[in-house]
Amino acid sequence: MDDATHGPLAGFTVGVTAARRADELIALLRRRGAAVIHAPALRIVPLADDGELMAATKELVDNPPDAVVATTAIGFRGWIEAADGWGIGEQLLERLRTTELLARGPKVKGAVRAAGLVEAWSPQSESLAEVLDRLLAGGVAGRRIALQLHGEPLPGFVEALRDGGAEVVPVPVYRWMPPEDLAPLDRLLDAIAVGAVDAVSFTSAPAAASLLSRAGERGLREAVLEALRGPVAAACVGPVTALPLQAEGVETVQPERFRLGPLVQVLCRELPGRARVLPVAGHRLEIRGHAVLVDDGLRPVPPAGMALLAALARRPGWVVSRAELLRALPGSGTDEHAVETAMARLRAALGAPRLIQTVVKRGYRLSLDAGEGEGWSVGTVVR
Repeated sequence: MDDATHGPLAGFTVGVTAARRADELIALLRRRGAAVIHAPALRIVPLADDGELMAATKELVDNPPDAVVATTAIGFRGWIEAADGWGIGEQLLERLRTTELLARGPKVKGAVRAAGLVEAWSPQSESLAEVLDRLLAGGVAGRRIALQLHGEPLPGFVEALRDGGAEVVPVPVYRWMPPEDLAPLDRLLDAIAVGAVDAVSFTSAPAAASLLSRAGERGLREAVLEALRGPVAAACVGPVTALPLQAEGVETVQPERFRLGPLVQVLCRELPGRARVLPVAGHRLEIRGHAVLVDDGLRPVPPAGMALLAALARRPGWVVSRAELLRALPGSGTDEHAVETAMARLRAALGAPRLIQTVVKRGYRLSLDAGEGEGWSVGTVVR
Protein backbone atom coordinates (compact mmCIF):
# COMPACT_ATOMS: atom_id res chain seq x y z
CA MET A 1 0.00 0.00 0.00
CA ASP A 2 1.10 3.54 -0.71
CA ASP A 3 1.09 4.86 2.87
CA ALA A 4 2.14 8.30 1.70
CA THR A 5 -1.09 8.51 -0.30
CA HIS A 6 -3.61 6.77 1.94
CA GLY A 7 -2.01 6.47 5.37
CA PRO A 8 -1.50 3.17 7.23
CA LEU A 9 -4.89 3.47 8.99
CA ALA A 10 -6.93 4.28 5.88
CA GLY A 11 -10.06 2.15 5.80
CA PHE A 12 -10.07 1.53 9.56
CA THR A 13 -12.33 3.02 12.24
CA VAL A 14 -10.93 3.72 15.71
CA GLY A 15 -12.93 4.60 18.82
CA VAL A 16 -11.37 7.20 21.13
CA THR A 17 -12.50 7.13 24.77
CA ALA A 18 -10.22 9.89 26.05
CA ALA A 19 -11.55 13.12 27.51
CA ARG A 20 -8.22 14.83 28.17
CA ARG A 21 -5.94 15.37 25.13
CA ALA A 22 -8.55 13.75 22.89
CA ASP A 23 -8.05 16.35 20.15
CA GLU A 24 -4.35 15.49 19.93
CA LEU A 25 -5.02 11.76 19.69
CA ILE A 26 -7.79 12.21 17.11
CA ALA A 27 -5.55 14.42 14.97
CA LEU A 28 -2.77 11.80 15.03
CA LEU A 29 -5.19 9.05 13.98
CA ARG A 30 -6.81 11.06 11.20
CA ARG A 31 -3.43 12.15 9.88
CA ARG A 32 -2.75 8.47 9.28
CA GLY A 33 -6.05 7.94 7.49
CA ALA A 34 -8.30 6.54 10.23
CA ALA A 35 -11.98 7.35 10.66
CA VAL A 36 -12.57 8.24 14.31
CA ILE A 37 -15.54 7.87 16.65
CA HIS A 38 -14.96 10.10 19.67
CA ALA A 39 -16.87 9.04 22.77
CA PRO A 40 -15.43 10.33 26.07
CA ALA A 41 -15.97 7.62 28.66
CA LEU A 42 -15.26 10.05 31.51
CA ARG A 43 -15.07 13.68 32.48
CA ILE A 44 -12.52 15.14 34.84
CA VAL A 45 -13.96 17.10 37.76
CA PRO A 46 -11.42 19.41 39.46
CA LEU A 47 -11.70 19.60 43.23
CA ALA A 48 -10.49 23.17 43.76
CA ASP A 49 -13.48 23.87 46.00
CA ASP A 50 -13.55 20.44 47.55
CA GLY A 51 -13.20 20.33 51.32
CA GLU A 52 -11.37 16.99 51.18
CA LEU A 53 -8.54 18.40 49.06
CA MET A 54 -8.33 21.57 51.16
CA ALA A 55 -8.17 19.57 54.39
CA ALA A 56 -5.42 17.30 53.01
CA THR A 57 -3.40 20.32 51.80
CA LYS A 58 -3.64 22.19 55.11
CA GLU A 59 -2.71 19.04 56.99
CA LEU A 60 0.45 18.67 54.88
CA VAL A 61 1.33 22.35 55.35
CA ASP A 62 0.94 22.04 59.13
CA ASN A 63 2.50 18.58 59.40
CA PRO A 64 5.14 18.14 56.67
CA PRO A 65 5.40 14.69 55.03
CA ASP A 66 8.64 12.80 54.50
CA ALA A 67 7.86 12.19 50.83
CA VAL A 68 5.35 13.30 48.21
CA VAL A 69 4.46 11.29 45.09
CA ALA A 70 3.15 13.35 42.16
CA THR A 71 1.33 11.04 39.74
CA THR A 72 0.00 13.31 36.94
CA ALA A 73 1.03 16.65 35.48
CA ILE A 74 -2.52 17.99 35.29
CA GLY A 75 -3.22 16.87 38.84
CA PHE A 76 -0.05 18.42 40.25
CA ARG A 77 -0.71 21.73 38.50
CA GLY A 78 -4.31 21.68 39.71
CA TRP A 79 -3.17 21.10 43.28
CA ILE A 80 -0.80 24.07 43.24
CA GLU A 81 -3.45 26.30 41.62
CA ALA A 82 -6.07 25.26 44.16
CA ALA A 83 -3.68 26.02 47.04
CA ASP A 84 -2.98 29.44 45.52
CA GLY A 85 -6.72 30.08 45.44
CA TRP A 86 -6.97 29.30 49.15
CA GLY A 87 -4.04 31.59 49.93
CA ILE A 88 -1.69 28.79 51.02
CA GLY A 89 0.13 28.20 47.72
CA GLU A 90 3.50 29.49 48.96
CA GLN A 91 3.29 27.45 52.15
CA LEU A 92 2.59 24.31 50.13
CA LEU A 93 5.50 25.01 47.76
CA GLU A 94 7.81 25.54 50.73
CA ARG A 95 6.80 22.19 52.18
CA LEU A 96 7.39 20.49 48.83
CA ARG A 97 10.87 22.05 48.61
CA THR A 98 11.88 20.44 51.89
CA THR A 99 10.54 16.95 51.27
CA GLU A 100 11.48 14.04 49.01
CA LEU A 101 9.44 14.74 45.87
CA LEU A 102 8.98 11.81 43.47
CA ALA A 103 7.54 12.53 40.02
CA ARG A 104 5.96 9.68 38.02
CA GLY A 105 7.65 10.20 34.67
CA PRO A 106 8.83 13.06 32.43
CA LYS A 107 5.50 14.87 32.06
CA VAL A 108 5.00 15.09 35.81
CA LYS A 109 8.63 16.15 36.19
CA GLY A 110 7.93 19.02 33.79
CA ALA A 111 4.98 20.17 35.91
CA VAL A 112 7.09 19.95 39.06
CA ARG A 113 9.83 22.10 37.56
CA ALA A 114 7.31 24.58 36.13
CA ALA A 115 6.24 25.17 39.75
CA GLY A 116 9.82 26.09 40.65
CA LEU A 117 10.55 22.76 42.34
CA VAL A 118 13.07 20.00 41.70
CA GLU A 119 12.14 16.35 41.97
CA ALA A 120 14.30 13.95 43.99
CA TRP A 121 13.75 11.16 41.47
CA SER A 122 11.61 10.25 38.46
CA PRO A 123 11.40 7.03 36.39
CA GLN A 124 11.62 7.25 32.62
CA SER A 125 8.89 4.63 32.28
CA GLU A 126 6.09 6.60 33.99
CA SER A 127 5.47 3.43 35.98
CA LEU A 128 4.02 3.76 39.47
CA ALA A 129 5.41 0.29 40.12
CA GLU A 130 8.93 1.70 39.77
CA VAL A 131 8.07 4.54 42.15
CA LEU A 132 6.75 2.01 44.66
CA ASP A 133 9.87 -0.15 44.31
CA ARG A 134 12.04 2.92 44.89
CA LEU A 135 10.18 3.85 48.07
CA LEU A 136 10.13 0.33 49.47
CA ALA A 137 13.83 -0.21 48.70
CA GLY A 138 14.67 2.84 50.81
CA GLY A 139 12.42 1.71 53.66
CA VAL A 140 9.09 3.33 54.47
CA ALA A 141 8.54 2.27 58.09
CA GLY A 142 7.55 5.29 60.16
CA ARG A 143 7.49 7.66 57.16
CA ARG A 144 4.58 9.91 56.16
CA ILE A 145 4.05 9.74 52.41
CA ALA A 146 1.61 12.00 50.57
CA LEU A 147 0.16 10.52 47.38
CA GLN A 148 -1.44 12.79 44.78
CA LEU A 149 -4.26 10.65 43.43
CA HIS A 150 -5.07 10.79 39.74
CA GLY A 151 -8.80 10.37 39.66
CA GLU A 152 -9.06 6.86 41.08
CA PRO A 153 -7.97 5.05 44.24
CA LEU A 154 -4.63 3.25 44.08
CA PRO A 155 -5.28 0.41 46.53
CA GLY A 156 -2.32 -1.78 45.60
CA PHE A 157 0.10 1.14 45.87
CA VAL A 158 -1.36 2.42 49.14
CA GLU A 159 -1.61 -1.02 50.73
CA ALA A 160 2.01 -1.88 49.89
CA LEU A 161 3.21 1.32 51.57
CA ARG A 162 1.03 0.75 54.63
CA ASP A 163 2.17 -2.88 54.86
CA GLY A 164 5.71 -1.51 54.92
CA GLY A 165 4.86 0.64 57.92
CA ALA A 166 4.23 3.99 56.21
CA GLU A 167 1.48 6.47 56.97
CA VAL A 168 -0.16 7.39 53.65
CA VAL A 169 -1.89 10.75 53.15
CA PRO A 170 -4.09 10.71 50.00
CA VAL A 171 -4.34 13.99 48.08
CA PRO A 172 -7.45 13.79 45.83
CA VAL A 173 -6.86 16.54 43.25
CA TYR A 174 -9.59 15.60 40.78
CA ARG A 175 -12.09 12.85 40.22
CA TRP A 176 -13.32 10.92 37.22
CA MET A 177 -17.06 11.10 36.65
CA PRO A 178 -19.33 9.65 33.95
CA PRO A 179 -19.77 11.96 30.94
CA GLU A 180 -22.65 14.42 31.16
CA ASP A 181 -23.78 13.38 27.66
CA LEU A 182 -23.88 9.59 27.38
CA ALA A 183 -25.09 9.51 23.76
CA PRO A 184 -21.60 9.40 22.11
CA LEU A 185 -20.49 6.62 24.46
CA ASP A 186 -23.66 4.66 23.74
CA ARG A 187 -23.07 5.01 20.00
CA LEU A 188 -19.53 3.70 20.40
CA LEU A 189 -20.75 0.76 22.49
CA ASP A 190 -23.30 -0.11 19.80
CA ALA A 191 -20.54 0.04 17.17
CA ILE A 192 -18.22 -2.16 19.23
CA ALA A 193 -20.95 -4.74 19.87
CA VAL A 194 -21.61 -5.22 16.14
CA GLY A 195 -17.95 -4.97 15.08
CA ALA A 196 -18.40 -1.64 13.29
CA VAL A 197 -15.10 -0.35 14.69
CA ASP A 198 -11.69 -1.94 14.23
CA ALA A 199 -10.07 -0.71 17.44
CA VAL A 200 -10.80 1.22 20.62
CA SER A 201 -8.11 3.31 22.28
CA PHE A 202 -7.83 3.80 26.04
CA THR A 203 -5.60 6.32 27.81
CA SER A 204 -6.68 5.67 31.42
CA ALA A 205 -7.87 2.74 33.49
CA PRO A 206 -10.97 4.65 34.69
CA ALA A 207 -12.02 5.17 31.06
CA ALA A 208 -11.83 1.44 30.37
CA ALA A 209 -13.76 0.66 33.56
CA SER A 210 -16.35 3.31 32.74
CA LEU A 211 -16.92 1.93 29.23
CA LEU A 212 -17.50 -1.58 30.59
CA SER A 213 -19.76 -0.23 33.34
CA ARG A 214 -21.94 1.62 30.85
CA ALA A 215 -22.04 -1.47 28.63
CA GLY A 216 -23.36 -3.41 31.62
CA GLU A 217 -26.05 -0.81 32.31
CA ARG A 218 -27.27 -1.19 28.72
CA GLY A 219 -27.15 -4.99 28.68
CA LEU A 220 -24.24 -4.98 26.20
CA ARG A 221 -21.40 -6.05 28.46
CA GLU A 222 -20.96 -9.57 27.08
CA ALA A 223 -21.36 -8.45 23.47
CA VAL A 224 -18.76 -5.69 23.97
CA LEU A 225 -16.34 -8.02 25.75
CA GLU A 226 -16.75 -10.67 23.04
CA ALA A 227 -15.91 -8.07 20.39
CA LEU A 228 -12.88 -6.79 22.33
CA ARG A 229 -11.67 -10.37 22.80
CA GLY A 230 -11.95 -10.94 19.07
CA PRO A 231 -12.15 -8.66 16.04
CA VAL A 232 -11.96 -5.27 17.80
CA ALA A 233 -8.45 -4.38 19.00
CA ALA A 234 -8.15 -2.82 22.47
CA ALA A 235 -5.21 -0.40 22.38
CA CYS A 236 -4.03 0.90 25.76
CA VAL A 237 -1.42 3.55 26.43
CA GLY A 238 0.18 1.41 29.14
CA PRO A 239 -0.19 -1.59 31.46
CA VAL A 240 -2.06 0.27 34.23
CA THR A 241 -4.65 1.44 31.71
CA ALA A 242 -5.08 -2.14 30.48
CA LEU A 243 -5.86 -3.68 33.89
CA PRO A 244 -9.70 -3.40 33.82
CA LEU A 245 -9.76 -5.00 30.36
CA GLN A 246 -7.25 -7.74 31.14
CA ALA A 247 -9.29 -8.64 34.24
CA GLU A 248 -12.09 -9.53 31.80
CA GLY A 249 -9.89 -11.67 29.58
CA VAL A 250 -9.34 -8.98 26.94
CA GLU A 251 -5.89 -9.04 25.35
CA THR A 252 -4.55 -5.55 24.73
CA VAL A 253 -1.88 -3.98 22.55
CA GLN A 254 0.41 -1.38 24.14
CA PRO A 255 3.37 0.76 23.10
CA GLU A 256 6.74 0.44 24.80
CA ARG A 257 6.69 4.16 25.58
CA PHE A 258 3.51 5.34 27.28
CA ARG A 259 2.68 8.23 24.93
CA LEU A 260 -0.04 9.05 22.42
CA GLY A 261 2.35 8.99 19.44
CA PRO A 262 3.63 5.46 20.14
CA LEU A 263 0.04 4.35 20.86
CA VAL A 264 -0.96 5.44 17.36
CA GLN A 265 2.11 3.72 15.90
CA VAL A 266 1.04 0.46 17.56
CA LEU A 267 -2.32 0.76 15.79
CA CYS A 268 -0.53 1.52 12.52
CA ARG A 269 1.15 -1.87 12.82
CA GLU A 270 -1.65 -3.85 14.44
CA LEU A 271 -4.63 -3.04 12.22
CA PRO A 272 -3.00 -3.56 8.80
CA GLY A 273 -1.56 -6.77 10.23
CA ARG A 274 -5.10 -8.00 10.93
CA ALA A 275 -6.40 -7.19 7.44
CA ARG A 276 -7.24 -10.10 5.16
CA VAL A 277 -5.11 -10.10 1.99
CA LEU A 278 -6.11 -12.24 -0.99
CA PRO A 279 -4.89 -12.61 -4.59
CA VAL A 280 -8.09 -12.25 -6.60
CA ALA A 281 -8.46 -12.05 -10.39
CA GLY A 282 -4.90 -10.82 -10.80
CA HIS A 283 -5.28 -8.15 -8.12
CA ARG A 284 -4.13 -7.81 -4.52
CA LEU A 285 -7.27 -7.48 -2.39
CA GLU A 286 -6.79 -6.18 1.17
CA ILE A 287 -10.01 -6.12 3.20
CA ARG A 288 -10.12 -3.43 5.88
CA GLY A 289 -12.84 -2.21 8.21
CA HIS A 290 -14.86 0.06 5.92
CA ALA A 291 -12.75 0.03 2.75
CA VAL A 292 -10.82 -2.28 0.48
CA LEU A 293 -7.42 -1.82 -1.10
CA VAL A 294 -7.50 -3.09 -4.67
CA ASP A 295 -3.79 -3.12 -5.48
CA ASP A 296 -2.81 0.38 -4.28
CA GLY A 297 -6.24 1.95 -4.75
CA LEU A 298 -8.37 2.63 -1.67
CA ARG A 299 -12.03 1.81 -2.32
CA PRO A 300 -14.61 2.83 0.32
CA VAL A 301 -17.34 0.18 0.56
CA PRO A 302 -20.78 0.59 2.21
CA PRO A 303 -21.57 -1.60 5.25
CA ALA A 304 -23.78 -4.01 3.30
CA GLY A 305 -21.01 -4.54 0.75
CA MET A 306 -18.41 -5.12 3.47
CA ALA A 307 -20.70 -7.71 5.06
CA LEU A 308 -20.98 -9.59 1.77
CA LEU A 309 -17.24 -9.37 1.10
CA ALA A 310 -16.42 -10.65 4.59
CA ALA A 311 -18.73 -13.63 4.04
CA LEU A 312 -17.07 -14.42 0.70
CA ALA A 313 -13.57 -13.99 2.12
CA ARG A 314 -14.19 -16.49 4.91
CA ARG A 315 -14.18 -19.17 2.19
CA PRO A 316 -12.25 -17.70 -0.73
CA GLY A 317 -12.84 -19.56 -3.95
CA TRP A 318 -15.90 -21.40 -2.60
CA VAL A 319 -19.43 -20.64 -3.68
CA VAL A 320 -21.47 -18.88 -1.01
CA SER A 321 -25.22 -19.20 -1.46
CA ARG A 322 -27.57 -16.24 -1.70
CA ALA A 323 -29.35 -17.47 1.42
CA GLU A 324 -26.12 -17.39 3.43
CA LEU A 325 -25.19 -13.98 2.04
CA LEU A 326 -28.66 -12.70 2.92
CA ARG A 327 -28.09 -13.74 6.53
CA ALA A 328 -24.81 -11.80 6.51
CA LEU A 329 -26.46 -8.55 5.44
CA PRO A 330 -27.15 -6.01 8.21
CA GLY A 331 -30.84 -6.09 9.09
CA SER A 332 -31.40 -8.90 6.60
CA GLY A 333 -34.94 -9.72 5.61
CA THR A 334 -36.23 -12.60 3.53
CA ASP A 335 -35.89 -11.22 -0.01
CA GLU A 336 -32.78 -12.53 -1.74
CA HIS A 337 -33.09 -9.67 -4.20
CA ALA A 338 -31.42 -7.59 -1.48
CA VAL A 339 -28.28 -9.67 -2.03
CA GLU A 340 -28.26 -8.89 -5.75
CA THR A 341 -28.69 -5.18 -5.09
CA ALA A 342 -25.93 -5.10 -2.45
CA MET A 343 -23.66 -7.20 -4.67
CA ALA A 344 -24.08 -4.79 -7.58
CA ARG A 345 -23.13 -1.90 -5.33
CA LEU A 346 -20.16 -3.84 -3.96
CA ARG A 347 -18.84 -4.56 -7.44
CA ALA A 348 -19.24 -0.92 -8.40
CA ALA A 349 -17.42 0.18 -5.25
CA LEU A 350 -14.53 -2.20 -5.90
CA GLY A 351 -14.15 -0.88 -9.44
CA ALA A 352 -13.23 -4.34 -10.75
CA PRO A 353 -16.34 -6.44 -11.44
CA ARG A 354 -14.38 -9.63 -12.15
CA LEU A 355 -13.22 -9.88 -8.54
CA ILE A 356 -16.54 -11.55 -7.68
CA GLN A 357 -18.03 -14.24 -9.87
CA THR A 358 -21.71 -15.18 -10.14
CA VAL A 359 -22.33 -18.92 -10.16
CA VAL A 360 -25.69 -19.51 -11.82
CA LYS A 361 -28.37 -20.81 -9.45
CA ARG A 362 -25.71 -21.27 -6.77
CA GLY A 363 -24.48 -17.94 -5.45
CA TYR A 364 -21.23 -15.99 -5.62
CA ARG A 365 -17.53 -16.54 -5.02
CA LEU A 366 -14.29 -14.60 -5.00
CA SER A 367 -12.24 -15.18 -8.15
CA LEU A 368 -9.25 -16.47 -6.22
CA ASP A 369 -6.17 -16.78 -8.40
CA ALA A 370 -5.40 -20.31 -9.57
CA GLY A 371 -3.36 -22.33 -7.10
CA GLU A 372 -4.22 -20.03 -4.18
CA GLY A 373 -7.35 -21.76 -2.88
CA GLU A 374 -8.66 -25.21 -2.16
CA GLY A 375 -11.96 -26.88 -2.88
CA TRP A 376 -13.17 -24.64 -5.68
CA SER A 377 -16.84 -25.29 -6.20
CA VAL A 378 -17.98 -26.40 -9.60
CA GLY A 379 -20.62 -24.35 -11.39
CA THR A 380 -21.39 -22.27 -14.39
CA VAL A 381 -19.75 -18.88 -14.03
CA VAL A 382 -21.10 -15.65 -15.48
CA ARG A 383 -18.40 -12.99 -15.56
